[in-house]
Amino acid sequence: MALDADTPLNSLGIAKPVADTRVVVAMSGGVDSSVVAAMLADEGYDVVGVTLQLYDHGAALAKKGACCAGIDIHDARRVAEEMGFPHYVLDYENIFKDAVIDEFADSYLAGATPVPCIRCNERVKFKDLLETAKDLDADCMATGHYIQRFDGPAGPELHSAADANRDQSYFLFSTTPEQLSFLRFPLGHLASKDETRALAAKYGLSVADKPDSQDICFVPDGDYAGVIEKLRPGAAEPGEIVDTEGNVLGTHNGVIHYTVGQRRGLGIGGLETPLYVVKLDVDNRRVIVGPKEMLATRIVPVREINWLGDAPFDSQPEWHVAVRVRSTRPPQPAILRPISATEAEVELLTPEEGVSPGQACVFYDTDSSRIFGGGWIWRGH
Repeated sequence: MALDADTPLNSLGIAKPVADTRVVVAMSGGVDSSVVAAMLADEGYDVVGVTLQLYDHGAALAKKGACCAGIDIHDARRVAEEMGFPHYVLDYENIFKDAVIDEFADSYLAGATPVPCIRCNERVKFKDLLETAKDLDADCMATGHYIQRFDGPAGPELHSAADANRDQSYFLFSTTPEQLSFLRFPLGHLASKDETRALAAKYGLSVADKPDSQDICFVPDGDYAGVIEKLRPGAAEPGEIVDTEGNVLGTHNGVIHYTVGQRRGLGIGGLETPLYVVKLDVDNRRVIVGPKEMLATRIVPVREINWLGDAPFDSQPEWHVAVRVRSTRPPQPAILRPISATEAEVELLTPEEGVSPGQACVFYDTDSSRIFGGGWIWRGH
């Protein structure tokens, strides 16, 4: 239907009547995405729920607390039935294995500390699923992520969630401006998770009291090493634990069991100074340990940068921002020095411990809740 230029924007920022606005909702089966779907359906939008099957259904059924497993597909379907909108399950197993799981295994084996949830958002949910949403003639795609999107003078902007404890900006930094124009995050403004659960109860959803998933979906019990051994047999080969001078202090049963910054479980007692894993030498199967001060990092090399600022990234020699080098730490002041449009050196004004290749470095405005994108940490200090 032809739209009048004066058609007001609906609550999703689209100049169409609510009933004529199709929204694809990415439904994981959890409370957050279920509430988004129910809320939009209740408002009268043309909602289509889509759930991704990301790995083997039979094996997944037994795993508690894991996203997108068989029980979650069932829960998502039930919410769609309760609220009366169509629901589809898409088999993305091959895409997920190629785009997320294989890289997770390889980077872990290379001594990095990968964050597969970011790659899943970047390469699966906001790429293939977003294209599927467009194929379904959707006007936008909504997710249950805790992050905010505002229309700024230069286009859509990404902002941290209102509830700092739920903020998921660290996992969404690689969202491009083009994707952002099509995405909506209806929960980002909520003050707490309690509000989300209250909405679930209001809509009478069967998932209202479902616990949050804590783990990476294909590592449901947090046993990274066990998953890697299945994916890459022979990866857990024993080797030596050495100090920075190369002196052998002990042995280990596989580099994959260690991460930079780890102190416990090294099995090298009787030393006066506590030792930490400072580096993983994968090629020589060595775990290198040293005193805590060796973990402090000031200069962090970052590549594959996705920039969400208004001016081009390399249009000035440096940017004064706040950065987050781990999802569990608050943003800290830093200077960002572009090397190219997608590479930079980040100087942390206060050195941080345990900065590891494979983690993300996310950039924040120091004066607002805006996120300027981020990149991947790619080598140790």
